Amino acid sequence: MIDSTESSQRAKPHRATSPCIEVAGVSVDTRHYIGGERVASDACFSNSSPIDGSFLGEISRGGDSEVQLAVQAARDAFPGWAATSPSARAAILHRIADLVEQNLDALANMETLDNGGLLRSNLRGVMPRVAHNFRFFADWLVEHLDVEDFETRGHTNHVSWDPSGVAAIITPWNAPLMLATWRIAPALAAGDTVVLKPAEWTPLTASFLADLTKQAGLPDGVFNVVQGYGAEAGAALVAHPGLSRISFTGSVPTAKTIARAAAENLTPCSFELGGKSPCIVLSDADIELAASLAVEQYDNAGQVCLSGTRLLVHESIAAEFTAAFTRKVESLVQGDPRDPLSDIGPQVHRTHFERITGFVDRAKADGATIVFGGEQNSRLGGLYFRPTLVDEPTPGSEIVTQEVFGPVLTMQTFATDEQAIELANGTEFGLAAVVVAGNRVHAEAITTRLVAGTIWVNCFFVRDLRAPFGGSKKSGVGREGGTWSFDFYADVKNTVVAPNGWKE
Repeated sequence: MIDSTESSQRAKPHRATSPCIEVAGVSVDTRHYIGGERVASDACFSNSSPIDGSFLGEISRGGDSEVQLAVQAARDAFPGWAATSPSARAAILHRIADLVEQNLDALANMETLDNGGLLRSNLRGVMPRVAHNFRFFADWLVEHLDVEDFETRGHTNHVSWDPSGVAAIITPWNAPLMLATWRIAPALAAGDTVVLKPAEWTPLTASFLADLTKQAGLPDGVFNVVQGYGAEAGAALVAHPGLSRISFTGSVPTAKTIARAAAENLTPCSFELGGKSPCIVLSDADIELAASLAVEQYDNAGQVCLSGTRLLVHESIAAEFTAAFTRKVESLVQGDPRDPLSDIGPQVHRTHFERITGFVDRAKADGATIVFGGEQNSRLGGLYFRPTLVDEPTPGSEIVTQEVFGPVLTMQTFATDEQAIELANGTEFGLAAVVVAGNRVHAEAITTRLVAGTIWVNCFFVRDLRAPFGGSKKSGVGREGGTWSFDFYADVKNTVVAPNGWKE
Protein backbone atom coordinates (compact mmCIF):
# COMPACT_ATOMS: atom_id res chain seq x y z
CA MET A 1 0.00 0.00 0.00
CA ILE A 2 1.37 3.39 -1.03
CA ASP A 3 0.70 6.60 0.86
CA SER A 4 -0.38 9.67 -1.03
CA THR A 5 1.94 11.93 0.91
CA GLU A 6 4.99 9.75 0.60
CA SER A 7 6.43 11.52 -2.40
CA SER A 8 3.90 14.16 -3.39
CA GLN A 9 4.86 17.79 -3.64
CA ARG A 10 2.52 19.80 -1.46
CA ALA A 11 1.20 23.08 -2.74
CA LYS A 12 1.52 26.31 -0.81
CA PRO A 13 -1.38 27.04 1.53
CA HIS A 14 -4.26 29.03 0.10
CA ARG A 15 -7.87 29.80 0.93
CA ALA A 16 -10.95 28.10 -0.43
CA THR A 17 -13.47 30.19 -2.31
CA SER A 18 -16.50 28.18 -1.09
CA PRO A 19 -17.08 25.63 1.68
CA CYS A 20 -19.15 23.38 -0.58
CA ILE A 21 -18.64 21.98 -4.07
CA GLU A 22 -20.95 20.16 -6.48
CA VAL A 23 -19.71 16.65 -7.27
CA ALA A 24 -21.69 13.85 -8.90
CA GLY A 25 -24.88 15.83 -8.55
CA VAL A 26 -24.60 16.36 -4.80
CA SER A 27 -23.14 19.02 -2.55
CA VAL A 28 -19.96 18.04 -0.73
CA ASP A 29 -18.67 20.15 2.15
CA THR A 30 -14.93 20.71 1.85
CA ARG A 31 -14.41 21.58 5.51
CA HIS A 32 -13.52 19.31 8.41
CA TYR A 33 -16.28 17.67 10.44
CA ILE A 34 -15.58 18.11 14.14
CA GLY A 35 -17.98 17.73 17.04
CA GLY A 36 -20.96 17.63 14.71
CA GLU A 37 -20.03 20.94 13.06
CA ARG A 38 -18.17 22.01 9.95
CA VAL A 39 -14.83 23.66 10.70
CA ALA A 40 -12.74 25.50 8.11
CA SER A 41 -8.96 25.90 8.04
CA ASP A 42 -7.04 28.98 7.03
CA ALA A 43 -5.24 26.92 4.38
CA CYS A 44 -6.56 24.59 1.69
CA PHE A 45 -5.28 22.13 -0.90
CA SER A 46 -6.55 21.42 -4.40
CA ASN A 47 -8.30 18.22 -5.42
CA SER A 48 -8.47 17.09 -9.05
CA SER A 49 -9.86 14.06 -10.87
CA PRO A 50 -7.36 11.53 -12.25
CA ILE A 51 -9.75 10.79 -15.12
CA ASP A 52 -9.02 13.97 -17.02
CA GLY A 53 -7.26 16.31 -14.57
CA SER A 54 -10.40 18.36 -14.03
CA PHE A 55 -10.49 20.49 -10.91
CA LEU A 56 -12.87 19.20 -8.22
CA GLY A 57 -12.45 21.70 -5.42
CA GLU A 58 -10.41 23.22 -2.61
CA ILE A 59 -10.27 21.14 0.57
CA SER A 60 -9.56 22.43 4.07
CA ARG A 61 -5.99 21.66 5.05
CA GLY A 62 -5.88 20.65 8.68
CA GLY A 63 -3.01 20.45 11.10
CA ASP A 64 -2.34 20.39 14.80
CA SER A 65 -5.09 22.82 15.80
CA GLU A 66 -7.81 20.90 13.96
CA VAL A 67 -6.52 17.60 15.33
CA GLN A 68 -6.64 18.99 18.86
CA LEU A 69 -10.25 20.06 18.35
CA ALA A 70 -11.25 16.71 16.85
CA VAL A 71 -9.65 14.55 19.52
CA GLN A 72 -11.17 16.70 22.26
CA ALA A 73 -14.59 16.43 20.63
CA ALA A 74 -14.18 12.66 20.43
CA ARG A 75 -13.05 12.47 24.07
CA ASP A 76 -16.01 14.59 25.20
CA ALA A 77 -18.44 12.36 23.30
CA PHE A 78 -16.90 9.08 24.46
CA PRO A 79 -18.62 8.62 27.85
CA GLY A 80 -22.08 9.01 26.36
CA TRP A 81 -21.39 6.77 23.37
CA ALA A 82 -19.69 4.13 25.54
CA ALA A 83 -22.75 4.08 27.81
CA THR A 84 -25.09 3.62 24.84
CA SER A 85 -26.41 0.06 24.75
CA PRO A 86 -25.09 -2.32 22.09
CA SER A 87 -28.54 -2.58 20.52
CA ALA A 88 -28.84 1.22 20.30
CA ARG A 89 -25.36 1.55 18.77
CA ALA A 90 -26.23 -1.19 16.29
CA ALA A 91 -29.47 0.55 15.32
CA ILE A 92 -27.59 3.75 14.42
CA LEU A 93 -25.05 1.80 12.37
CA HIS A 94 -27.92 0.20 10.46
CA ARG A 95 -29.37 3.64 9.77
CA ILE A 96 -26.00 4.76 8.39
CA ALA A 97 -26.02 1.69 6.13
CA ASP A 98 -29.53 2.60 4.97
CA LEU A 99 -28.36 6.10 4.04
CA VAL A 100 -25.32 4.72 2.20
CA GLU A 101 -27.64 2.56 0.12
CA GLN A 102 -29.99 5.49 -0.53
CA ASN A 103 -27.01 7.53 -1.78
CA LEU A 104 -25.20 4.69 -3.50
CA ASP A 105 -25.18 6.21 -6.99
CA ALA A 106 -23.86 9.54 -5.73
CA LEU A 107 -21.16 7.89 -3.61
CA ALA A 108 -20.08 5.62 -6.47
CA ASN A 109 -19.83 8.48 -8.96
CA MET A 110 -18.09 10.71 -6.41
CA GLU A 111 -15.43 8.12 -5.68
CA THR A 112 -14.88 7.37 -9.36
CA LEU A 113 -14.26 11.07 -10.00
CA ASP A 114 -11.97 11.26 -6.98
CA ASN A 115 -9.74 8.21 -7.46
CA GLY A 116 -10.42 6.92 -10.99
CA GLY A 117 -11.85 3.56 -9.93
CA LEU A 118 -14.28 1.82 -12.27
CA LEU A 119 -17.80 3.16 -11.80
CA ARG A 120 -19.32 -0.25 -12.47
CA SER A 121 -17.20 -1.74 -9.66
CA ASN A 122 -18.18 1.03 -7.27
CA LEU A 123 -21.85 0.54 -8.08
CA ARG A 124 -21.89 -3.25 -7.96
CA GLY A 125 -19.38 -4.07 -5.27
CA VAL A 126 -17.55 -1.30 -3.45
CA MET A 127 -20.40 0.89 -2.18
CA PRO A 128 -22.65 -2.08 -1.30
CA ARG A 129 -19.69 -3.35 0.73
CA VAL A 130 -19.58 0.03 2.55
CA ALA A 131 -23.16 -0.53 3.70
CA HIS A 132 -22.34 -4.15 4.55
CA ASN A 133 -19.44 -3.03 6.75
CA PHE A 134 -21.85 -1.14 8.99
CA ARG A 135 -24.49 -3.88 9.03
CA PHE A 136 -22.04 -6.70 9.65
CA PHE A 137 -20.33 -5.17 12.68
CA ALA A 138 -23.62 -3.91 14.09
CA ASP A 139 -25.02 -7.44 13.95
CA TRP A 140 -21.81 -9.03 15.19
CA LEU A 141 -21.88 -6.77 18.24
CA VAL A 142 -25.40 -7.84 19.16
CA GLU A 143 -25.47 -11.45 18.03
CA HIS A 144 -21.95 -12.89 18.15
CA LEU A 145 -19.70 -10.91 20.47
CA ASP A 146 -19.70 -13.24 23.44
CA VAL A 147 -17.79 -16.07 25.00
CA GLU A 148 -19.65 -18.55 27.15
CA ASP A 149 -18.80 -18.15 30.83
CA PHE A 150 -16.44 -20.81 32.13
CA GLU A 151 -15.41 -22.02 35.56
CA THR A 152 -12.05 -22.26 37.30
CA ARG A 153 -12.22 -24.21 40.59
CA GLY A 154 -15.79 -23.05 41.07
CA HIS A 155 -15.05 -19.43 40.09
CA THR A 156 -16.93 -17.95 37.11
CA ASN A 157 -15.01 -16.23 34.33
CA HIS A 158 -16.90 -13.67 32.26
CA VAL A 159 -15.25 -12.12 29.18
CA SER A 160 -16.43 -8.72 27.93
CA TRP A 161 -15.41 -6.17 25.30
CA ASP A 162 -15.45 -2.67 26.81
CA PRO A 163 -15.21 0.60 24.83
CA SER A 164 -11.59 1.77 24.82
CA GLY A 165 -11.73 5.50 23.99
CA VAL A 166 -10.80 7.47 20.87
CA ALA A 167 -9.71 5.60 17.75
CA ALA A 168 -7.64 7.41 15.11
CA ILE A 169 -8.19 5.92 11.67
CA ILE A 170 -5.92 6.85 8.76
CA THR A 171 -6.99 5.42 5.42
CA PRO A 172 -5.68 5.16 1.83
CA TRP A 173 -6.92 6.32 -1.56
CA ASN A 174 -7.38 3.12 -3.56
CA ALA A 175 -10.81 2.23 -2.08
CA PRO A 176 -11.31 5.22 0.20
CA LEU A 177 -14.77 4.74 1.67
CA MET A 178 -14.79 0.95 1.78
CA LEU A 179 -11.44 0.73 3.54
CA ALA A 180 -12.35 3.55 5.91
CA THR A 181 -15.69 2.05 6.96
CA TRP A 182 -14.08 -1.35 7.39
CA ARG A 183 -12.39 0.28 10.41
CA ILE A 184 -14.96 2.92 11.36
CA ALA A 185 -17.80 0.41 11.70
CA PRO A 186 -16.19 -1.92 14.28
CA ALA A 187 -14.73 1.03 16.19
CA LEU A 188 -18.16 2.64 16.53
CA ALA A 189 -19.80 -0.70 17.27
CA ALA A 190 -17.27 -1.32 20.04
CA GLY A 191 -18.30 1.98 21.65
CA ASP A 192 -15.23 3.97 20.61
CA THR A 193 -15.37 7.45 19.15
CA VAL A 194 -13.47 8.10 15.92
CA VAL A 195 -11.22 10.68 14.29
CA LEU A 196 -10.75 9.86 10.60
CA LYS A 197 -7.90 11.28 8.49
CA PRO A 198 -8.61 10.31 4.86
CA ALA A 199 -6.01 10.38 2.11
CA GLU A 200 -5.64 13.87 0.65
CA TRP A 201 -5.87 12.53 -2.91
CA THR A 202 -9.39 11.23 -2.20
CA PRO A 203 -11.11 13.41 0.41
CA LEU A 204 -14.68 13.57 -0.90
CA THR A 205 -16.56 10.44 0.19
CA ALA A 206 -15.23 10.72 3.76
CA SER A 207 -16.73 14.20 3.99
CA PHE A 208 -20.03 13.06 2.55
CA LEU A 209 -20.11 10.13 4.99
CA ALA A 210 -19.90 12.61 7.86
CA ASP A 211 -23.18 14.16 6.72
CA LEU A 212 -24.78 10.72 6.53
CA THR A 213 -23.74 9.90 10.11
CA LYS A 214 -25.36 13.17 11.21
CA GLN A 215 -28.58 12.26 9.40
CA ALA A 216 -28.51 8.80 10.98
CA GLY A 217 -28.54 10.30 14.47
CA LEU A 218 -24.97 9.56 15.48
CA PRO A 219 -24.28 11.88 18.44
CA ASP A 220 -22.04 14.87 17.80
CA GLY A 221 -18.36 14.16 18.37
CA VAL A 222 -18.65 10.40 17.98
CA PHE A 223 -17.36 10.62 14.40
CA ASN A 224 -14.98 13.33 13.22
CA VAL A 225 -13.12 13.96 9.95
CA VAL A 226 -9.90 15.97 9.67
CA GLN A 227 -8.72 16.55 6.10
CA GLY A 228 -5.12 17.24 5.25
CA TYR A 229 -1.65 15.91 4.52
CA GLY A 230 -0.14 12.99 6.35
CA ALA A 231 2.93 14.96 7.38
CA GLU A 232 0.70 17.61 8.98
CA ALA A 233 -2.71 16.35 10.10
CA GLY A 234 -1.69 12.69 10.20
CA ALA A 235 1.48 13.31 12.19
CA ALA A 236 -0.33 15.49 14.72
CA LEU A 237 -3.07 12.89 15.10
CA VAL A 238 -0.92 9.82 15.78
CA ALA A 239 1.20 11.74 18.28
CA HIS A 240 -1.82 12.80 20.34
CA PRO A 241 -1.78 11.39 23.88
CA GLY A 242 -5.58 11.27 24.01
CA LEU A 243 -5.92 8.32 21.64
CA SER A 244 -6.72 4.78 22.70
CA ARG A 245 -6.16 3.14 19.29
CA ILE A 246 -4.49 3.90 15.96
CA SER A 247 -5.49 2.10 12.74
CA PHE A 248 -3.38 2.80 9.69
CA THR A 249 -3.50 1.48 6.14
CA GLY A 250 -0.55 2.44 3.97
CA SER A 251 3.17 1.94 3.47
CA VAL A 252 5.80 0.33 5.66
CA PRO A 253 7.91 3.53 6.02
CA THR A 254 4.91 5.53 7.21
CA ALA A 255 3.88 2.74 9.58
CA LYS A 256 7.32 2.89 11.17
CA THR A 257 6.94 6.64 11.66
CA ILE A 258 3.51 6.14 13.23
CA ALA A 259 4.79 3.34 15.46
CA ARG A 260 7.55 5.60 16.79
CA ALA A 261 5.03 8.34 17.58
CA ALA A 262 2.59 5.88 19.14
CA ALA A 263 5.35 4.38 21.28
CA GLU A 264 5.66 7.64 23.21
CA ASN A 265 2.11 7.12 24.50
CA LEU A 266 2.04 3.31 24.23
CA THR A 267 -0.98 3.64 21.93
CA PRO A 268 -1.94 0.24 20.44
CA CYS A 269 -1.69 0.15 16.65
CA SER A 270 -3.19 -1.95 13.87
CA PHE A 271 -1.37 -1.80 10.54
CA GLU A 272 -2.46 -3.00 7.10
CA LEU A 273 0.62 -2.43 4.98
CA GLY A 274 2.07 -3.30 1.64
CA GLY A 275 2.01 -6.48 -0.34
CA LYS A 276 4.06 -8.20 -3.01
CA SER A 277 1.91 -11.26 -3.31
CA PRO A 278 2.70 -14.26 -5.51
CA CYS A 279 0.33 -15.88 -7.97
CA ILE A 280 1.65 -19.44 -8.24
CA VAL A 281 0.66 -21.49 -11.29
CA LEU A 282 1.49 -25.16 -10.68
CA SER A 283 2.27 -27.67 -13.40
CA ASP A 284 -1.15 -29.32 -13.07
CA ALA A 285 -3.10 -26.05 -13.22
CA ASP A 286 -5.96 -25.32 -15.57
CA ILE A 287 -4.24 -22.93 -18.00
CA GLU A 288 -7.34 -20.92 -18.90
CA LEU A 289 -8.29 -20.51 -15.26
CA ALA A 290 -4.75 -19.47 -14.39
CA ALA A 291 -4.70 -16.88 -17.18
CA SER A 292 -8.09 -15.49 -16.09
CA LEU A 293 -6.96 -15.17 -12.49
CA ALA A 294 -3.74 -13.50 -13.60
CA VAL A 295 -5.72 -10.89 -15.53
CA GLU A 296 -7.71 -10.14 -12.36
CA GLN A 297 -4.51 -8.89 -10.77
CA TYR A 298 -4.89 -5.75 -12.91
CA ASP A 299 -8.05 -4.85 -11.02
CA ASN A 300 -8.33 -1.15 -10.07
CA ALA A 301 -5.42 -0.38 -12.38
CA GLY A 302 -3.22 -2.57 -10.18
CA GLN A 303 -3.87 -0.39 -7.15
CA VAL A 304 -4.84 -3.27 -4.86
CA CYS A 305 -2.50 -4.27 -2.06
CA LEU A 306 -3.71 -7.90 -2.20
CA SER A 307 -2.92 -8.40 -5.89
CA GLY A 308 -0.75 -11.35 -6.86
CA THR A 309 1.61 -9.25 -8.95
CA ARG A 310 4.40 -11.83 -9.03
CA LEU A 311 3.41 -14.57 -11.47
CA LEU A 312 5.35 -17.72 -10.59
CA VAL A 313 4.73 -20.28 -13.34
CA HIS A 314 6.00 -23.84 -13.68
CA GLU A 315 8.47 -23.96 -16.55
CA SER A 316 6.65 -26.83 -18.29
CA ILE A 317 3.56 -24.68 -18.95
CA ALA A 318 5.13 -21.21 -19.09
CA ALA A 319 4.82 -20.75 -22.85
CA GLU A 320 1.22 -21.94 -22.96
CA PHE A 321 0.29 -19.80 -19.97
CA THR A 322 1.96 -16.68 -21.41
CA ALA A 323 0.08 -17.08 -24.68
CA ALA A 324 -3.28 -17.52 -22.92
CA PHE A 325 -2.59 -14.64 -20.53
CA THR A 326 -1.53 -12.31 -23.36
CA ARG A 327 -4.71 -13.08 -25.33
CA LYS A 328 -6.86 -12.19 -22.34
CA VAL A 329 -4.96 -8.98 -21.61
CA GLU A 330 -5.34 -7.90 -25.24
CA SER A 331 -9.12 -8.07 -24.80
CA LEU A 332 -9.08 -5.63 -21.86
CA VAL A 333 -10.45 -2.15 -22.55
CA GLN A 334 -8.61 0.74 -20.97
CA GLY A 335 -10.52 4.00 -20.82
CA ASP A 336 -12.70 6.40 -18.89
CA PRO A 337 -13.73 4.54 -15.72
CA ARG A 338 -17.26 5.95 -16.03
CA ASP A 339 -17.72 3.95 -19.25
CA PRO A 340 -19.27 0.54 -18.39
CA LEU A 341 -17.13 -1.05 -21.12
CA SER A 342 -13.85 0.03 -19.48
CA ASP A 343 -11.85 -2.61 -17.61
CA ILE A 344 -8.93 -0.45 -16.49
CA GLY A 345 -8.94 3.22 -15.61
CA PRO A 346 -6.19 5.71 -14.74
CA GLN A 347 -3.69 5.82 -11.91
CA VAL A 348 -4.82 7.97 -9.01
CA HIS A 349 -2.34 10.86 -9.25
CA ARG A 350 0.53 12.19 -11.37
CA THR A 351 3.02 11.50 -8.58
CA HIS A 352 1.95 7.88 -8.42
CA PHE A 353 1.94 7.53 -12.22
CA GLU A 354 5.55 8.70 -12.33
CA ARG A 355 6.44 6.30 -9.53
CA ILE A 356 5.12 3.35 -11.57
CA THR A 357 6.90 4.59 -14.69
CA GLY A 358 10.15 4.75 -12.74
CA PHE A 359 9.87 1.13 -11.64
CA VAL A 360 9.29 -0.09 -15.20
CA ASP A 361 12.01 2.08 -16.74
CA ARG A 362 14.56 0.84 -14.22
CA ALA A 363 13.54 -2.78 -14.90
CA LYS A 364 14.08 -2.17 -18.61
CA ALA A 365 17.48 -0.67 -17.93
CA ASP A 366 18.30 -3.72 -15.82
CA GLY A 367 17.68 -5.99 -18.80
CA ALA A 368 14.15 -7.25 -18.09
CA THR A 369 11.91 -8.08 -21.04
CA ILE A 370 8.64 -6.15 -21.36
CA VAL A 371 6.24 -8.66 -22.90
CA PHE A 372 3.53 -6.02 -23.30
CA GLY A 373 2.72 -2.57 -21.93
CA GLY A 374 5.46 -0.79 -20.07
CA GLU A 375 4.37 2.75 -20.90
CA GLN A 376 1.64 5.34 -20.92
CA ASN A 377 -1.36 4.56 -23.07
CA SER A 378 -0.61 7.06 -25.83
CA ARG A 379 -4.18 7.00 -27.13
CA LEU A 380 -5.57 8.13 -23.76
CA GLY A 381 -2.62 10.12 -22.42
CA GLY A 382 -2.91 11.53 -18.93
CA LEU A 383 -2.54 9.04 -16.11
CA TYR A 384 -3.42 5.90 -18.08
CA PHE A 385 -0.61 3.33 -17.79
CA ARG A 386 -0.88 0.24 -19.99
CA PRO A 387 -1.24 -3.19 -18.38
CA THR A 388 2.31 -4.46 -18.21
CA LEU A 389 4.10 -7.80 -17.96
CA VAL A 390 7.79 -7.91 -17.06
CA ASP A 391 9.36 -11.27 -17.94
CA GLU A 392 12.21 -12.86 -15.98
CA PRO A 393 13.33 -9.79 -14.05
CA THR A 394 16.63 -9.90 -12.24
CA PRO A 395 16.20 -11.96 -9.04
CA GLY A 396 16.18 -9.71 -6.00
CA SER A 397 15.64 -6.54 -8.05
CA GLU A 398 13.20 -3.89 -6.87
CA ILE A 399 10.55 -4.83 -9.44
CA VAL A 400 10.12 -8.21 -7.73
CA THR A 401 10.71 -7.16 -4.12
CA GLN A 402 9.04 -3.76 -3.75
CA GLU A 403 5.37 -2.84 -4.10
CA VAL A 404 4.76 -1.06 -7.41
CA PHE A 405 1.03 -0.63 -6.80
CA GLY A 406 0.16 -0.29 -10.45
CA PRO A 407 -0.80 -2.46 -13.46
CA VAL A 408 2.62 -4.10 -13.55
CA LEU A 409 3.06 -7.87 -13.16
CA THR A 410 6.30 -9.82 -13.23
CA MET A 411 6.73 -13.40 -14.39
CA GLN A 412 9.29 -15.91 -13.18
CA THR A 413 9.46 -19.65 -13.80
CA PHE A 414 10.27 -22.49 -11.46
CA ALA A 415 11.13 -26.16 -11.89
CA THR A 416 10.20 -27.60 -8.49
CA ASP A 417 7.74 -26.91 -5.70
CA GLU A 418 10.67 -26.03 -3.46
CA GLN A 419 11.72 -23.30 -5.86
CA ALA A 420 8.15 -22.00 -6.06
CA ILE A 421 7.87 -21.74 -2.28
CA GLU A 422 11.28 -20.09 -2.01
CA LEU A 423 10.33 -17.49 -4.61
CA ALA A 424 6.88 -16.93 -3.09
CA ASN A 425 8.24 -16.34 0.40
CA GLY A 426 11.26 -14.41 -0.84
CA THR A 427 10.15 -10.86 -0.03
CA GLU A 428 9.66 -8.88 3.17
CA PHE A 429 5.89 -9.00 2.62
CA GLY A 430 3.30 -11.63 3.44
CA LEU A 431 -0.14 -10.18 2.79
CA ALA A 432 -1.73 -12.64 0.36
CA ALA A 433 -1.10 -15.35 -2.22
CA VAL A 434 -2.91 -17.01 -5.10
CA VAL A 435 -2.35 -20.68 -5.94
CA VAL A 436 -3.68 -22.25 -9.14
CA ALA A 437 -3.61 -26.06 -9.02
CA GLY A 438 -5.37 -29.02 -10.56
CA ASN A 439 -4.87 -31.31 -7.58
CA ARG A 440 -6.13 -30.66 -4.03
CA VAL A 441 -3.26 -32.50 -2.34
CA HIS A 442 -0.71 -30.63 -4.44
CA ALA A 443 -2.35 -27.30 -3.62
CA GLU A 444 -2.35 -28.02 0.11
CA ALA A 445 1.30 -28.98 0.03
CA ILE A 446 2.02 -25.47 -1.25
CA THR A 447 -0.42 -23.44 0.87
CA THR A 448 0.74 -24.93 4.17
CA ARG A 449 4.23 -23.54 3.53
CA LEU A 450 3.32 -20.08 2.26
CA VAL A 451 3.74 -17.10 4.58
CA ALA A 452 0.65 -14.98 3.96
CA GLY A 453 -2.41 -13.76 5.81
CA THR A 454 -4.84 -14.77 3.06
CA ILE A 455 -4.41 -17.47 0.42
CA TRP A 456 -6.79 -18.00 -2.49
CA VAL A 457 -6.76 -21.38 -4.25
CA ASN A 458 -8.17 -21.36 -7.80
CA CYS A 459 -9.90 -18.05 -7.05
CA PHE A 460 -9.17 -14.45 -6.14
CA PHE A 461 -10.66 -11.72 -3.95
CA VAL A 462 -13.31 -13.85 -2.29
CA ARG A 463 -13.81 -12.02 1.00
CA ASP A 464 -15.90 -12.61 4.12
CA LEU A 465 -15.91 -10.29 7.13
CA ARG A 466 -16.15 -13.33 9.39
CA ALA A 467 -12.64 -14.36 8.37
CA PRO A 468 -9.44 -12.95 9.87
CA PHE A 469 -7.65 -10.44 7.66
CA GLY A 470 -4.14 -9.12 8.02
CA GLY A 471 -0.59 -9.55 6.88
CA SER A 472 2.48 -11.46 7.94
CA LYS A 473 6.03 -10.11 8.08
CA LYS A 474 6.06 -6.44 7.02
CA SER A 475 2.58 -6.61 5.52
CA GLY A 476 0.95 -5.67 8.77
CA VAL A 477 0.31 -6.01 12.47
CA GLY A 478 -2.92 -7.48 13.80
CA ARG A 479 -6.01 -9.13 12.35
CA GLU A 480 -9.44 -7.75 11.48
CA GLY A 481 -12.83 -9.27 10.85
CA GLY A 482 -15.48 -10.66 13.18
CA THR A 483 -14.37 -10.74 16.79
CA TRP A 484 -10.77 -9.98 15.79
CA SER A 485 -11.81 -6.39 15.00
CA PHE A 486 -13.43 -5.98 18.41
CA ASP A 487 -10.35 -7.46 20.08
CA PHE A 488 -8.47 -4.43 18.76
CA TYR A 489 -10.94 -1.59 19.18
CA ALA A 490 -12.22 -2.72 22.59
CA ASP A 491 -10.61 -3.34 25.95
CA VAL A 492 -11.09 -7.08 26.42
CA LYS A 493 -11.78 -7.84 30.07
CA ASN A 494 -12.17 -10.99 32.15
CA THR A 495 -14.19 -10.73 35.35
CA VAL A 496 -13.67 -13.61 37.81
CA VAL A 497 -16.38 -14.11 40.42
CA ALA A 498 -15.90 -16.31 43.48
CA PRO A 499 -18.68 -18.66 44.61
CA ASN A 500 -18.48 -17.50 48.24
CA GLY A 501 -18.46 -14.27 50.23
CA TRP A 502 -21.98 -13.25 49.26
CA LYS A 503 -24.24 -11.98 52.06
CA GLU A 504 -27.54 -12.01 50.15
